[in-house]
Amino acid sequence: MEKETENRSILDASEGQTYQTYGEFSGSIQNMKDDVMDQRDGPKASPGTDIELDEEGLSSSLKTTNTECIMHLLKGMLGTGILAMPVAYKNGGLWVSLGVVLLIGVICTHCMQILVQAGIELTKRTGLTDLDYSDVMEQAFATNDRTRKWSKVARISVNVFLLITQFGFCCVYNVFIAENIQQVVEHAHDFSLNDKAYIAFVGLLVVPYVMIKSLKTLAPFSTVANLLNWFGIIVVIANLVQDLPDYKIRSPVGKLNTLPLFFGQAIYSFEGIGLVLPLHNKMRTPAAFPGMTGILTLGLTITICLYNVVGFYGYLKYGDDAKGSVTLNLPSDNWLYLSTKLMFAVALFISYGLMFYVPFNIIWPFLEKRYTARTKKELPKYAEYVCRFSLVCVICGMSALVPHLDLLISLIGAFASSFLALIFPPLIQLVTFQCSKMTWTLNITIILLGFFGFVVGTYSSLLEISKTF
Repeated sequence: MEKETENRSILDASEGQTYQTYGEFSGSIQNMKDDVMDQRDGPKASPGTDIELDEEGLSSSLKTTNTECIMHLLKGMLGTGILAMPVAYKNGGLWVSLGVVLLIGVICTHCMQILVQAGIELTKRTGLTDLDYSDVMEQAFATNDRTRKWSKVARISVNVFLLITQFGFCCVYNVFIAENIQQVVEHAHDFSLNDKAYIAFVGLLVVPYVMIKSLKTLAPFSTVANLLNWFGIIVVIANLVQDLPDYKIRSPVGKLNTLPLFFGQAIYSFEGIGLVLPLHNKMRTPAAFPGMTGILTLGLTITICLYNVVGFYGYLKYGDDAKGSVTLNLPSDNWLYLSTKLMFAVALFISYGLMFYVPFNIIWPFLEKRYTARTKKELPKYAEYVCRFSLVCVICGMSALVPHLDLLISLIGAFASSFLALIFPPLIQLVTFQCSKMTWTLNITIILLGFFGFVVGTYSSLLEISKTF
């Protein structure tokens, strides 16, 4: 597995080991995300280079500044979720959505804060460093006498949901790219194809791209994707604030049957919790990250504001015509907006490779190790490419099965993000610390909220998806 020596196992100090005995499947997804960010930050020092190391053995020049950290945080938070906020507002209602997105944002920020606090405490308690989400979950359970026997299950649970979200993101990207290309092509030429044909076409384009194994090769493209994303968001906001109707014509409260969809779409947008611990671990001044006035709070405040700006003005402008991505509502008779649609499509196409890299490097070592253990033989070299191709086909099949961007986002948000963003962090705090009755009450409330959103949101999403067949 590429870059094994950089992604050492926290629980196994031997050189080059990335997966524990039980972790051949549950190897750290966060370390992979961390690895992606390392490539964005620049090249690493070559072996033998004379550099000054800090107490953790990492050159301070390789750690991120506060500005770099907040930029990485915003990159991780501002994806397809922000473009789906207008349709989320449509499902939730203008004023209810404004308040609930703010509330969910505050709760998610709180959950990210307690995850970081637990990571800091468990680092002190165990002496382990660079703990990621699954590591924190495992160590929280392992250092508590009552929950120690569940520590491995806890770790695997986190990684399974992280794996689901990563593949879910790939499905969303596939549909997003297909729908935006479809609009541009059908505007330029007087013909139309089935949605599934465009999804298949995107899948064909993706196949050679995901065959790239090296993150160093993908890193320069990631920089281009970030620039395209930021430019596109600026163009979208500029369009949304023009020619606005009276707010009174929009429904202040969504329908009862669409509110669960709103929850899934809103919580999907805050699915950046997987990057929080790697970002904290990579900072030159990690003490500046948590807290009410820290980098995390500042980044989430900016994120919540941007979500509400795009959602509020997007729904106010387009009303019930708001689509799964606000880019689909942009006029097709203007070269700037057509270019913006293509820019977002290109940006997400580039990001697809990075999103695919994370789950593949969890699944492939698992399959390889199992095959070797059973047959005492190594897999042929072409097997990895076959596996990559097969996974792309599975993703395309799932995308074609649910070619509705808003419903797909709602399902992923309700099913997986509810656990990662709302349920697991409070559970970690309760297991890690001696909590007061007030803290217990708050955390149990958040857990119940997340579980309720998981059940109702998943059911409503599946119900709406079934109606499309």
